[in-house]
Amino acid sequence: MDPAIRRVRRAALTAAQVLITLGIVWWVFRDPAKRAEMAATLVRADGWWLLLGFAGYGVVELISATRWQILLRVQGFRLSFRRVLSLTMIGVFFNFFIPGGTGGDAVKMFYLVQETPGRRGTAILSVVVDRLIGLFALVVLAATLIAMKWTWLHSAPELERWIELALVVLGGSVLFLATSFLISGLGLVHHLPARMPGREKLAELAMAYNVYGKAWLPSAAAFFLSFGAHIGYFGVFYCAIRALGSSGMQIPSPTEFLAVMPIIGTITSLPISIGGVGVREHLFQEFMGGLFSATQGVSVAISSAGYFLTLAWGLVGGLIYLCYRPSQHARMRDIRAGVRQFEHEVAEERLAQESAGKPAHKN
Repeated sequence: MDPAIRRVRRAALTAAQVLITLGIVWWVFRDPAKRAEMAATLVRADGWWLLLGFAGYGVVELISATRWQILLRVQGFRLSFRRVLSLTMIGVFFNFFIPGGTGGDAVKMFYLVQETPGRRGTAILSVVVDRLIGLFALVVLAATLIAMKWTWLHSAPELERWIELALVVLGGSVLFLATSFLISGLGLVHHLPARMPGREKLAELAMAYNVYGKAWLPSAAAFFLSFGAHIGYFGVFYCAIRALGSSGMQIPSPTEFLAVMPIIGTITSLPISIGGVGVREHLFQEFMGGLFSATQGVSVAISSAGYFLTLAWGLVGGLIYLCYRPSQHARMRDIRAGVRQFEHEVAEERLAQESAGKPAHKN
């Protein structure tokens, strides 16, 4: 695709997300009584629970960095944990402040390539597999928790549409994973039409499956670490409930809340608003009100508090970025262009290997 057209499309998508975000935020916060209730709820918050939530998300990012380092070592990378953690936190910063939700991955790819010149392909694959394993773990965790609490979740009929939407998204993720794995396993990527949208992404995934499928033990370790990362993230919002929950609401048990959060998280991950802002607050209103008898003001306060506890770590990542000294800093537009070129090279390598009937190799 022509770079100018790509930039116009990205600008249009960003503008649409900004407008939608502003519209949803206005709609959620438009009621003065709700805003007053939120303020009163925040004033009486239990600071120790908020501090625990903040610390908990720090642990989540430590787990994420550990998982990524395991995947890097599969391909012979020997970066220090401090360096891997720095790149992870920089990715967190860009995920919060760059529309689209994958800006952090692009930044991690770009600066990892700067750290390890000559190993573009392996750098790209480590980030791709890191996200892929996280997605697979989320699907498994969500399916398990929702199944365990299926009857209870449906005790509030008004929530059924949201549960169904989350299941459709999760089902689409499973279909995507299964299809890409099948195409990869059968060596069919190079038979796909050259102009087919997503062909290069499938080629990239095919190489990732080939490399990491052989390293099943570290891949399995990364998979199980992902459970801890997801549960830790959900736990941040549980801490917000314990800090802000009112006397008139039912405080959910950990298992009840863990059944709700994958639904909220899955829908929030859709590229509707920037960072899920507004969408998350509305969903908390629906679920906290329907299942735990929470008022709208308290529900939105809980959602906002949980979000800001994670956002605070994004700001920490921003400070790390300011102190970070890779070979060069770059504008986001240049980073995205560079990563697209890296991914194109990885895809072309895989397509050439399939056409020649050769197995993938580490470069």
